[in-house]
Formats: sequence, C-alpha cells, structure tokens
Amino acid sequence: MSQINPLTRRAALRRLGDGFGGLALATMLSEAAASSRQTTRTPNSLPKAKAVIQLYMHGGPSHVDLLDPKPMLNKFHDTPPPGEVADDEKRTKNLMGSPFQFKKCGSSGLEFSEIQPWVSQHADEIAVVRSMFTEHRNHEQAIWMAQTGLTVAGRPTLGSWVTYGLGSENQNLPGFVALPDPKGQSVDGVRNWSSGWLPPQYQGTVFREQGSPVLHLEPSKPRTQALTNGRLRLLKQLNQMHLAERAGALELEARIDTFEMAGRMQLAATDALDLSQETQETQKLYGLDNPTTKSYGTRCLMARRLVERGVRFVSLFMAGQPWDTHSKNNTQTKACCDRTDLPIGGLLTDLKRRGLLDSTLILWGGEFGRTPGAQQSNKQIEFGRDHHPYGFSVWMAGGGIKGGQAYGATDDFGYRAIEKRTQTANLHATILHLLGLDHEILTYHHNGRDERLTDLYDTKILKELIV
Repeated sequence: MSQINPLTRRAALRRLGDGFGGLALATMLSEAAASSRQTTRTPNSLPKAKAVIQLYMHGGPSHVDLLDPKPMLNKFHDTPPPGEVADDEKRTKNLMGSPFQFKKCGSSGLEFSEIQPWVSQHADEIAVVRSMFTEHRNHEQAIWMAQTGLTVAGRPTLGSWVTYGLGSENQNLPGFVALPDPKGQSVDGVRNWSSGWLPPQYQGTVFREQGSPVLHLEPSKPRTQALTNGRLRLLKQLNQMHLAERAGALELEARIDTFEMAGRMQLAATDALDLSQETQETQKLYGLDNPTTKSYGTRCLMARRLVERGVRFVSLFMAGQPWDTHSKNNTQTKACCDRTDLPIGGLLTDLKRRGLLDSTLILWGGEFGRTPGAQQSNKQIEFGRDHHPYGFSVWMAGGGIKGGQAYGATDDFGYRAIEKRTQTANLHATILHLLGLDHEILTYHHNGRDERLTDLYDTKILKELIV
C-alpha cells in the first residue's frame, strides 16, 4: 500500500473544511454505521433496565437535611455530640439540627424534606439508600470512588463500563452522553465521564444545552450532495490508509469512530435535542419557563429524549460543587433544591407517563454527605456542614427498583452507617445487575490483570432494592 506523507494528509484534511461537520448522512448512515465498534451486545442476564440517567450532585448533599430525618439532632441542637458518634473533624463542634421539616410521602410513607416537594411526589417509585459510606473525605478522591469504584485517578467511569458492557442501541448517537452545566466545569472536569484505560470510544460525549448540541456539527457553508459524497469518499480512504500504518492505535481508531459518529449525528442529535418539538405543558413540567430551573430542566428533558432514542447512559452535572455547604448550609442546600427538585420531579413524571420509567434507572447522589455537627467560625452568620464520608444517602428509581423504601440506616445523629452498611462497590454491582451485567464477569485486561468496576471488594448485590 502506498504511503501518504502526514503533512500532505493534514493539508488534505484541512481542505475538507471546518472540522468534520459537513459529512453527509445519506452515505454515512449506510456505510459508517455498519462498521461502528459500539454495536449492541447481549447482557449476561435478563435486564430490568435498558438505560441509566445519573443525576450527579457535586459537593456532597446533606443527608440529614434531605433524606435521613434525625429528630435527635434538633433535640440536642448546639450541644456537643455523644462520644460514640463524635466526628474526627476538628472544624465541627456542636450538633446542628435541620431547620427543614420532614414529612411522610406517598402510600409508602417514605420521608422527604419539605424542600423537595416535587421529587417527594414520587416517593413510591424511589428507594433511598441511607447507609452509604465511602473511603475519603476529600472531594476528588471521593468523586473517583463514586464514579470509578476506587479512590485513584484515571479509571473508567460507571458510564464507560456500562457502554463497554452493552454497546449502543442507536448507531447514530453515542452510547454515553455527558450533559455538563453551561455555567462552568464541575470539580474534576472531564474525568467525570472519562473511559480511563478502556478504549476511548467508551468515554462520554459532551452535548450542550444551548445552540448546536455538538460543536462543529454543521458545515459553515452549504454544499451539493455530489461534493459532499466526494469529500466523504476521500476522507474515508485517507483515514483507512492512515490507520493501516498504525495498527493497534486505539486512540486513532476511536477518533475515526468519533468523526464518523459526528457525521451520523448531524440529523440524529439535532432531532433528539430539538426541544421545540415538546409541548408547552411538557416544557413547563421540567421548569423551562422559570429562570431558576430552566438550565437543569433543559438537561433533564434532553436526558429523557436521549434514552428514548437508545442512549445507554446519560450523566447530568452541576457547575463547581454547589452542594459543598461549608457555610450557609441551610441557604445553599435550599438553593440547590430550588434549581433541581422541580426538573427531577418532572423527569420522573414524564418517564412514568411515557412508559419509560420501568426501563430507565435514575441514580441521584454525590460523593459523600455533610456532618451532623456545625462547621463554624466567628465570621459566619449562618453555620455550614463539613464533608462526611461515614454515613450518607443516595436514591434510585425506576429500572427495576422497588420504590417506597429506605434501605439501611445511620445512627440517631446521622454520623455513621450502622444498618446494612453499603459501600460503593455494592451500589455499582446492583446497577450493573439491573442492566443485565455481572460485575464479576464484566472485566477488561489492563496492565497484566483483569480489571473490573467493583475491583478489590467483597461485593454483594442489594437484592432488597430490586423488584
């Protein structure tokens, strides 16, 4: 095979135009989709869920203000905690009760804070895990644990493992989509949707809530079909020759896959994320008519439209770490709920009425909880809560989850998980199981060993959570 000088190839690619957004779907859909490496794969067992929507709450939401009511905190507010539950964090002193009232919701009577009026309407679909614990109290390490299963950087995220295990149901859309906050990057940035050492095609593809969903998706100038087809044939030939000279270059293969996917997404992604197709009632359901809820609601609606079209895993993120309430815990916690509660409630309502909730698993939670003790200083008017890894809450709904229950418990003050203690590996194994994947079989050979998401742990599936 003749060789192409890299400089000549780069020059040729530059001449093809602005990125690869001009590739025509007429040819792409028939040729590139047939050779895609993200084909659908058979689960290990009969799945209860087909897709996951992850609502990641960066910073660590306060379990004692949202999901795990502790009357003893209010009873002994502003007093030192008992010695058996005293925190080892020097910045927290006296106990701090919650100003928010809890109420029993739904026919199950599952308790939610008053600042979650919309999510709490779905109490009978939600299972709250109140006995989570993790291994680190720093944000980054705890995020790595929550997202990748270990407190080390560079591992594949949950979404990448799911896409690696199941492939994609829609060859015109990515299997794993990340929806970051347009206001700014989340803590730990792109590692929140990284494929780590899995092949790069399993990393999350970023979609935007504003403007064109994917950058450089559209050509800058209109082109005739003949010109487009000719450019496509030349590009495909150049890519095949370039790849043949570099056998086994996984990143190059993934890049070519991504560019081919971009061509197929010209119509698929634009259609999937065209929210003008939704009724005014649906847009209002997600809070798109309210400046406070519009951004998060837009992404929740995007997530529904994506899983509706076969995307396996969609992750929603918030800018920075808004749940990190070192000061003004009460004000900041309520502000986060004001932004997210109505859209999430709308998402659950919409999925249910469309018959999608049974096949879509919703996962809500952050990297840890907040201390039952107050973090305070002389300069603070309203006290905060510090990081708390020893006991906190997450919740799941849909996708085979038996709702209307609280699984496990923390002690009377919310310090430590004491009943049905749940490590991250157990949660991950349960999610994979609901998708029909065996966490012990789903492995990838890396650095001489078979790696898995639930590595290093004596892991069990939380069967009480499953219908």
